[in-house]
Amino acid sequence: MDSLIPILAIWALPVLLAITLHEAAHGYVARHFGDPTADLAGRITLNPLKHIDPVGTILVPAGILALTTLFGAGGILFGWAKPVPVNFGRLRNPKADMLWVAAAGPFVNLLMAVAWGLLFRIAATSEPGAYTLPMLKMADAGIQINAVLMVLNLLPIPPLDGGRIAVSLLPNRLAWRFARLEPYGFPILLVLLFTGILGTILWPLIAGFRYLLSTVLGF
Repeated sequence: MDSLIPILAIWALPVLLAITLHEAAHGYVARHFGDPTADLAGRITLNPLKHIDPVGTILVPAGILALTTLFGAGGILFGWAKPVPVNFGRLRNPKADMLWVAAAGPFVNLLMAVAWGLLFRIAATSEPGAYTLPMLKMADAGIQINAVLMVLNLLPIPPLDGGRIAVSLLPNRLAWRFARLEPYGFPILLVLLFTGILGTILWPLIAGFRYLLSTVLGF
């Protein structure tokens, strides 16, 4: 338990920011394209309390970290916030604008990964001090959770963001058929997760992204 507390302290802020800003971005872009639903619900905010899902934002990430720390076993660290309500029918051009609303979340995760990468470089090149190692670990955690959420959400499985991007890009007839998979999206993800297929798909992409980020930022 003593070793778990510092790990939770390091990961708490990156996970909270990654998940809540991801959701807020969807609402902000939806409002920009004509749907005020999230705005009227008070969900376009940086206040994490408006986005926290007790299970997805707290229990699931904490449970994965606990399993990894205590037993050396675990899976991909991920979680979710309360979905921001978006009425795609109220967008000015629903099918086309859906792409931008869906892409907003992963794009914000990309920006946060870059920001954490810059912090990692600053910490790595600073004079050693009491806060250097915790800063490095928190920055590394920020890169990791944002890379995971970005890559995971870009998978072309409705209702993930990648699935909605695919619906936006596909011709109308194919888009309609593909969108009908949405009720089965979460069970599909669970099957992929528990069979290990999800990790096999995601880890090379996450590792490639981290390598590219470290190369560009020079750390």
